[in-house]
Amino acid sequence: MTETTHRIPDTQADLSFGRLTLGSTDARGNGWFGMAALVTTEACLFAYLLFSYYYMALHYGRDWLPPELPGFKFSIPMTALLFTSSVVVWIGERGIKQGRSAVCAIALAGGALLGIAFVALEATEWADKDFTISTDSYSSLYFTVTGFHMAHVVGGVIMLLAVALWTALGKFDAHRRDPVSIAAFYWHFVDVVWVAVFTTIYVTPHLFN
Repeated sequence: MTETTHRIPDTQADLSFGRLTLGSTDARGNGWFGMAALVTTEACLFAYLLFSYYYMALHYGRDWLPPELPGFKFSIPMTALLFTSSVVVWIGERGIKQGRSAVCAIALAGGALLGIAFVALEATEWADKDFTISTDSYSSLYFTVTGFHMAHVVGGVIMLLAVALWTALGKFDAHRRDPVSIAAFYWHFVDVVWVAVFTTIYVTPHLFN
């Protein structure tokens, strides 16, 4: 009779060979790589939209832009809100790594509130415009690009609030923190995209003028 030997999985050994984890552990699990794939896809979509904007702007020049160029009354405060939110979310991610769940939960909730403030300012700016999405090609791209980004901000706010609640309920800690990292990853992506949107929509028109 031959003796059958069963291998007991060695988590640390598996991780050292780059195997994906199945749970929210210290290592990046399936969810993180899934989010990376989503972010890559969304980055391509934003690139297509911004390419369309630059194509029209370079092809038609100043005549394509509205008589009143986009100002910075709302856009600069919106930028400050998102930059601040990224720092706050980073503090939350750092907090969970140090085992400070309360700090993490508060920081993530704070980042979400800053995101809500951003959405409110964006909506206020929309209401302040004297054109609609159907006015011309510029207005169509303006509302499409900023609206697409706002939708991502709303999604990020929901994600941050959910993870903040789960963290407050003790679902995550220093060793089981993958969802926190995933939410933070997505939020930082949204903030980086805003830099491209801000530069394109609000800065370049003054350069073309």
